Amino acid sequence: MSAPRFHFTVTATDGRARTGRIAMRRGDIRTPAFMPVGTAASVKAMKPETVRATGADIILGNTYHLMLRPGAERVARLGGLHKFMNWDRPILTDSGGYQVMSLSELRKLTEDGVEFRSHIDGSKHMLSPERSMEIQLLLGSDIVMAFDECPRADRPLAEIEASMEMSMRWAKRSRDAFNAGGQHAANSALFGIQQGALNETLRQRSADALREIGFDGYAIGGLAVGEGQEAMFATLDSAPDMLPEDAPRYLMGVGKPDDLVGAVERGVDMFDCVLPTRSGRNGQAFTWMGPLNLRNARFAEDTEPLDARCSCSVCATYSRAYLHHLIKAGEILGAMLMSEHNIAFYQQLMQAMRDAIAANNFAVFASDFRRSYFSA
Repeated sequence: MSAPRFHFTVTATDGRARTGRIAMRRGDIRTPAFMPVGTAASVKAMKPETVRATGADIILGNTYHLMLRPGAERVARLGGLHKFMNWDRPILTDSGGYQVMSLSELRKLTEDGVEFRSHIDGSKHMLSPERSMEIQLLLGSDIVMAFDECPRADRPLAEIEASMEMSMRWAKRSRDAFNAGGQHAANSALFGIQQGALNETLRQRSADALREIGFDGYAIGGLAVGEGQEAMFATLDSAPDMLPEDAPRYLMGVGKPDDLVGAVERGVDMFDCVLPTRSGRNGQAFTWMGPLNLRNARFAEDTEPLDARCSCSVCATYSRAYLHHLIKAGEILGAMLMSEHNIAFYQQLMQAMRDAIAANNFAVFASDFRRSYFSA
């Protein structure tokens, strides 16, 4: 029997937290899941086989960056993104909507889509719901994201409302274009994206529109854009429950380890963030005892591993003193080892949360985690 296109099962719940499994043709995804970010077909400073060895079931690629370089059509001619980057597990590609927000100086936004200039060479491009679907299908994405706009939460409410309504129209166009995608679309999944910033009423209207269109999964967009953890959690107190219970809920662009724990408490199933690799390249390690800045002189003669509770190969092999030296010396190996540890830590955190939910012990786990993580 062939693997299903997409099937999500919740296997256990504990309060609002839940654990489950997404079955897809390239493999299962255990939830809650953290997706390492491979923006340009590369999780920075890591080989794909190393990413997989940390326990990652799925990675994320970036539509905007890959359409500019090397180009979606070129990736398709080379056999698709999985073959191109040697990753045989599921890949989720974002739609380019976040980059639309961040390129406000280089863009022209209309109902049709976004005309923008490349940050690489200044060339002009048009990104629309239809083109975003085409690019993601050319890449061979397993989970395709609907095209949306992601306004900052501090914009006037009328602007946030208008943006949300346009994103819902774009969601319908994304669904129609995805459905026309032939065999690849028949093997892939499409996620819609809830918008509405911090406004509960707009979030509900967005969720209702997405339900009417119908998607395989649902993302919570428009957070982690500068609003702060307290405001994010206040929104997550209601936003996930507006979305279908029988579909995965994906919080885009989040976040710090304590963000993940708080979001899982509120019913979120999937996450992505550049933070573990970006922090690793800059000398910060995430540990069960909180973040460590390995640039600090106090680690210069510290023979302990980064984290005695961590089971990754970095902690089993290298001392804090050696990692401190690599970072201070600007050695590439330092970025590689720190990134590997951070991604491994995030995967261990997700597994610990899955185990706690299955054991109906998540509240105790979350309390113990926070006590340890903020102990410094």
